[in-house]
Amino acid sequence: MASISSHRQDNQAVYVLHTYPFKETSLVVELFARDFGRVATTAKGARRPRSAMRGMLQAFQPMLAIWSGKLELKTLHSLEWNGCLLLLQGEALMCGFYLNELLLRLLPREDPHEALFEYYADTLKTLASGEDLATTLRRFELKFLQELGYAIPLQLDINASPVLALQNYRYEAEHGAIPINGAITRDDNGIRLSGKTLIDMSNDDYTNGQTQQQSKLLMRYLLAHYLGDKPLHTRQLLVDLQGL
Repeated sequence: MASISSHRQDNQAVYVLHTYPFKETSLVVELFARDFGRVATTAKGARRPRSAMRGMLQAFQPMLAIWSGKLELKTLHSLEWNGCLLLLQGEALMCGFYLNELLLRLLPREDPHEALFEYYADTLKTLASGEDLATTLRRFELKFLQELGYAIPLQLDINASPVLALQNYRYEAEHGAIPINGAITRDDNGIRLSGKTLIDMSNDDYTNGQTQQQSKLLMRYLLAHYLGDKPLHTRQLLVDLQGL
């Protein structure tokens, strides 16, 4: 793994997550790098109409980047294509922006996650292929939280007993599945779901309709817990569009 403190990094595999104006003619470019995690850089002069960098700042495209600098905000020197271009359209495009917002909000800067980088790349390809968008999002959300180190126990309840398909549970963030019987009151925390949903998720099986619905509610609840008071903008757009 490359050293975070190195002054110059050449030919690093990256994706552009987000850009925003910086000073009069430059941009801050948030990158997701395989060997460095989330990296903040400045693209000097990138807002000028004739800037060579301007046309390269495309989200969802595999690229190679060169940057330098020892401070948190690096200087981006160049970007070049690194593989086949991906075309995300319509709802798939919104899903891509949702993934990027998740990374921007929860992934610490300069914290390498190579496995997550590869899974992100694979997820973009899946979105571009037009496969089931909702299932693709659930898989990424779960993998994302697990890669960040959050415990999301699916096979055992809080008593370390195997989750049972016919048992109902209350799932609480940072605790896990709590067996319940009867009705659940408004004072109870967490999300109520079936043991089958947890078992299906642990087996990466989202074919069941109930599993699809309950896994969406569970991941929405868990992400809201870790995001805190500021909801994701793209999450609400997806809910408004298709309930994804």
